[in-house]
Amino acid sequence: MHAQAIIFDMDGTLMETEEQWDVVRRQLAADAGLPWPKEATQAMMGMSTPEWSGYLVSTVGLPMSAPEAAEATINAMAEHHRAGVELLPGAIAAVRRMAETYPIAIASSSPRRLIDAGVEAMGIGDLLAASVSTEEVAAGKPAPDGFLRAAELLGVDPGACVAVEDSTNGVLSALAAGMAVVCVPPAFHPPSDDVLARTTVLGTLDELTLDLIAAM
Repeated sequence: MHAQAIIFDMDGTLMETEEQWDVVRRQLAADAGLPWPKEATQAMMGMSTPEWSGYLVSTVGLPMSAPEAAEATINAMAEHHRAGVELLPGAIAAVRRMAETYPIAIASSSPRRLIDAGVEAMGIGDLLAASVSTEEVAAGKPAPDGFLRAAELLGVDPGACVAVEDSTNGVLSALAAGMAVVCVPPAFHPPSDDVLARTTVLGTLDELTLDLIAAM
């Protein structure tokens, strides 16, 4: 089946924010005098807000409720967004290039508040046919729910969508939704070789071309 739509992840794919999430969460733990579990960073990448805030309380041990952990984290990320969002190389050009031919959506683990702020900061709102936060579906990545909902909103069969991702949980989420996946591996916790082998791997989004999509 030829591609009929493109669905982008946001954090770590379009915006250089994945590491900032980790910085903020680690600071909350440090402020509470807690050690950072070695598996925590990778585990929370792709989780929805209820999932990662619950993890911060139950596994990291933050002395607060999950909603309080979520609010503290999101407030800090919103402050970071206001200070200026760093974009990944070729991000905006890639979205614009894909939008010339395909309907475009975002499927992100960020809360709606930060998705909307990010879209506004990038100036791509007019290019999007849909956006989904995993807060708005039953489960976050690596479950397929966010990508499936994005495909539903686009009115496209999931198998006819190409997902653009960076993280292990994001790639697994898109694969579970039945989508072809383009991955731009980050320096920060890149997917393993066996996960990357199930994707089309690019060095930067400058390599995401209409010819590439047509050949997938």
